[in-house]
Amino acid sequence: MAELNTSEGQGKKGSNKVRSKKLSSSVDLTAMVDLAFLLITFFMLTTSLSKPQSMDLSLPDKEDDPEKNKEMKIDENRTVTMLLGADDKLMYYVGRLDEPISPPKQIAFGKDGIRQELLKRKTSVVEYTGDPNKGLIVVIKPSKTSTYKNLVDALDEMAIVDVPTYAITDITPEEVNLLDGTANAE
Repeated sequence: MAELNTSEGQGKKGSNKVRSKKLSSSVDLTAMVDLAFLLITFFMLTTSLSKPQSMDLSLPDKEDDPEKNKEMKIDENRTVTMLLGADDKLMYYVGRLDEPISPPKQIAFGKDGIRQELLKRKTSVVEYTGDPNKGLIVVIKPSKTSTYKNLVDALDEMAIVDVPTYAITDITPEEVNLLDGTANAE
């Protein structure tokens, strides 16, 4: 509790001088310290700490049996392949490389580039299949010269466009030639 202590000062005996009384004051701060610690504890327990942002990525189990590593057949009309090259180069095509539905084209990252194409392709795939559960499939193929940033940008585009199925696979020599410009591309 806060208290104010006053003590009357006594002068020498027999002295006729009037002296002013000296007051000593002290404030008990125990309650304020208790309140401060209670508030600190309350805010520490109720504050949510920031969590590190990460991207969920499911990787397949490594299989040694070649029978289990057979190629899976997928609908070519639902498939877009993205090729990532050096110097932020990005090419895409629809279908297979030997018989593409849409020929390989170079495009930029971002909302005016690959995102618009993926959104168009996503709506056309739903119209083609008639089933929203059978959506767009994107195959991302980074080359040895592409950067980690390009791969993260491509994965971010998958999250933004809400592509239900996408995979990261190895690039073929034909696709490397296409990226380098030694094969014909439109």
